[in-house]
Amino acid sequence: MSKKAGILEKINVPQDVKRLTMDELTLLAEEMRQLILEKNSAIGGHVGPNLGVIELTIAFHYVFDSPQDKIVWDVSHQSYGHKLLTGRKHGFTSGHYHEISGYSNQHESEHDFFTVGHTSTSISLAVGLAKARDLKKETGNILAFIGDGSLSGGLAFEGLNNGGALQSNLIVLVNDNEMSIDENQGSLYQHLAELRKSNGTSKHNFFKAMGFDYRYVADGNDLAQVIRTFEEVKDSDHPIVLHVHTEKGRGYEPAVKNKMKYHWHVPFDLSTGEVKKATSAENFNQIIMNYLDEKTKNNADPIVAINAAIPGMFGLKEYQKKHPDHYFDVGIAEQHSITFASALASQGVRPVVFHSSVFLQRAYDQLSHDLAINENPAVLLIGGASISASDRTHQGTFDIPYLSSIPNIKYLAPATKEDMLSMLDWALSQKDSPVAIRIPAHGVFSGKAIAKDYHLPRYQVINEGSKVAILALGGFLELGKKTVKEFADQKIQVTLINPGTITELDTNTLEKLKEQHQVILTLEDGSLSGGFGEKISRYYGSSSMKVLNFGAQKEFTDSISTQELYKRYHLTPQQIVEDTQAILKH
Repeated sequence: MSKKAGILEKINVPQDVKRLTMDELTLLAEEMRQLILEKNSAIGGHVGPNLGVIELTIAFHYVFDSPQDKIVWDVSHQSYGHKLLTGRKHGFTSGHYHEISGYSNQHESEHDFFTVGHTSTSISLAVGLAKARDLKKETGNILAFIGDGSLSGGLAFEGLNNGGALQSNLIVLVNDNEMSIDENQGSLYQHLAELRKSNGTSKHNFFKAMGFDYRYVADGNDLAQVIRTFEEVKDSDHPIVLHVHTEKGRGYEPAVKNKMKYHWHVPFDLSTGEVKKATSAENFNQIIMNYLDEKTKNNADPIVAINAAIPGMFGLKEYQKKHPDHYFDVGIAEQHSITFASALASQGVRPVVFHSSVFLQRAYDQLSHDLAINENPAVLLIGGASISASDRTHQGTFDIPYLSSIPNIKYLAPATKEDMLSMLDWALSQKDSPVAIRIPAHGVFSGKAIAKDYHLPRYQVINEGSKVAILALGGFLELGKKTVKEFADQKIQVTLINPGTITELDTNTLEKLKEQHQVILTLEDGSLSGGFGEKISRYYGSSSMKVLNFGAQKEFTDSISTQELYKRYHLTPQQIVEDTQAILKH
């Protein structure tokens, strides 16, 4: 434990917080901030969200009685302080940082109730907990802790609509720090600003209209004020919203000055706030932004960029500065982003929608019903689509299965910079259907573009061989090249193919491979179940061709290194060659 953690050393269970004096509680807040900063600076993590809610966290455990009184965190990325007070402070000491999740996890502690890493869920979950409590004739407070940014998600509105109708205890704490990941977007935030300005007295009160009692706390970082308010609403017999104003990044000046940058941050120097390992290598974000900049200036049809509250993931802030009228951050509203884009595309505008594979699944119905059925030519750029060391709530391996299941959407997988640019050119010129493009996750490589026109699938043969052919999808082309070399070391010359397309098969190439090949290997940076390899296996199912699929198992992994996952999935060149030789022997 840090040398500064004198008060925290006394805290082993939440009940220990109740024994502290106000002066000790204030020192506890400082110690908690210091430990959170030390951990985040060492391994990366959510900085601003946690620093801003320390007083609220301490006050909850001072006033309420967890786990009988239940708190549901939204997104739960601000629950680091909660973990420090609920028996998990070991996870904030050097050497143990990876022993606890960055989100709530009911398998870690009786004080957590759900594994949550996506936004806008807390109110619906809390309504369910409250209804279960009432049905079972039990007692206890239920508190949903939701940030103002999370309120823009449709599920939050659904939760409020149902929660306001309860005739029993439900406390919704709206942590209003005037920020989502980036700036908040939409009319709701003008309303929150009016409530803040009026100290909660404005007659225009959305929460009251939804059936909730309402209290406003002007300074949610004032520990004494928050404790008093919590004591006043504890054991309430009706739904109530606590609208609390806090400062995101509180206690660390770099996080206060640059709230978006420090929402989540890679490892950094704690004394300066600077990144420890900066890289100047070319990346796909730069390539795509440069391309869109030129296209926005010169394209015949207007081009717009759309994202749902994660501009930093794609480097979109620079595009916003250059083309403010062509940029739409819709807030945390994945569903709206897709339906909005479909309507724009129907009128001749060319929307380019940026989404993380981790979050796009939330808009599955809109992808299917609002976009694909109508065949409107929106372009989707999918990032974060890979096997990664992330936790179980942020799995980027399922985009191929869920997008491939929808008719009328072409899903392309560039392997090189030239592939990406040619696919963007074609996607923004064609007007027949939606096109999704999977951004490679393993760096930028160069090579001849697969094609200029992607209406029909056309695989690119990189290396000619016999007996064995490797179809290496998208960012795994480099893994394919390493595997070719491993085969060559075994005196086997194999064929290497860059497919370029996920949803359609180049049957001409697949048929030609039958002539001199016995085994087809597919490599994909995603889930095998419903993935690209299964399509190839199905195609060859009635033939004598043997097919081996290499990719991720159908599972949620939890903070396991990619190196370990690659070994588990046999995604090293040596393992791929060994598995293939075993097939060739039979």
